[in-house]
Amino acid sequence: MSSIYLHIPFCKQACHYCDFHFSTLQKTYQPVMDAMMQEISLRADYLESKKISSIYFGGGTPSLLKEKDLRGFIDKIQQTFDVAADAEITLESNPDDLSAANLKLFKSASINRLSIGTQSFFDAELKLMNRSHNAEEAKSSIMRAQDAGFENLTIDLIFGMPGGDEKTWRKNVETSIALQIPHLSAYSLTVEPKTALAKMVQSGEIVLPSESIVLDQYNLLCALTKEANFAHYELSNYGKPGFESRHNTSYWNGTPYLGIGPSAHSFNGHSRQWNTANNTKYSTYLNAKKDWWESEELDEKERFNEFVMTGLRTAKGISLNVIDDRFGNQRADKLMQDAQAKLECEKLIIEENSLKIPEKHWMLSDAIIADLFWV
Repeated sequence: MSSIYLHIPFCKQACHYCDFHFSTLQKTYQPVMDAMMQEISLRADYLESKKISSIYFGGGTPSLLKEKDLRGFIDKIQQTFDVAADAEITLESNPDDLSAANLKLFKSASINRLSIGTQSFFDAELKLMNRSHNAEEAKSSIMRAQDAGFENLTIDLIFGMPGGDEKTWRKNVETSIALQIPHLSAYSLTVEPKTALAKMVQSGEIVLPSESIVLDQYNLLCALTKEANFAHYELSNYGKPGFESRHNTSYWNGTPYLGIGPSAHSFNGHSRQWNTANNTKYSTYLNAKKDWWESEELDEKERFNEFVMTGLRTAKGISLNVIDDRFGNQRADKLMQDAQAKLECEKLIIEENSLKIPEKHWMLSDAIIADLFWV
């Protein structure tokens, strides 16, 4: 089974924290859409398995797609690949795009999962992030989606906000739970270079909270979601039983995927490709049948490090049997040697013959994982 990701590189406005590839100018919209349609056909043989278990429209803001393009992409994928009857088909959306008419369109176009970019239920935080919706729309969009028949919903929240306190963050999480969403993704605010947020931090216009405050908010999130019967199945993801993201889980499991659109990445098990992050170059190169991507072959060391990095972000951890089967006894033994000190202080544990990071240490996962890399 494989997955397909489509990157829609357009937004109404730029969020202050975002460093994903997108444009607020619409002049390249149709050339990019036409080029993406071509790319689906041209990349038909990239995946060894044409059985598709999930399709994900990301961005950017996919909820800005015109009806003909949304339906066209799904039809083209179904014609080109063997899409499972129960495939998870996700569309990322802004709350202010979720009108009754758009929800009806998404439903009729076979979208069966919505990822709503809520980020916060407080106007002050939304304004600081330069989001295009307000707090009332954050709530009402979720209820409209539920009324339209979307049961499989996920929302994004951001913690570690400047000026944010425990009371505000608690209210954000409790509001999410009260709205009866079955899945939640929560991320600590990250200052990416060359973003508006980075400039505001550098100038002293805003001050980020301390690491201890961010950790307290993360721990509160873990406690509240656990009480509400969410499984914390990956560092940033919490789901009710049966509502874990199939698409994202395939990434963490190392399942091959095809990326369509400017800046999209692809992985087929042994090599990685990434498309140019330039809308004009992307459409021009595709029309001229010039390479619109770069690629690299992954050696055994890189494949091992990727397996460790993605697996240890999840509750399942990494199977020691799989390490032994894929990379051999010598590498499995070296992994256990490298893990020994952290096993002794319980920053790593072994359960069901899998190496795992306990939830209470997940915010330190990058440092823990780095010490296990094959260097």
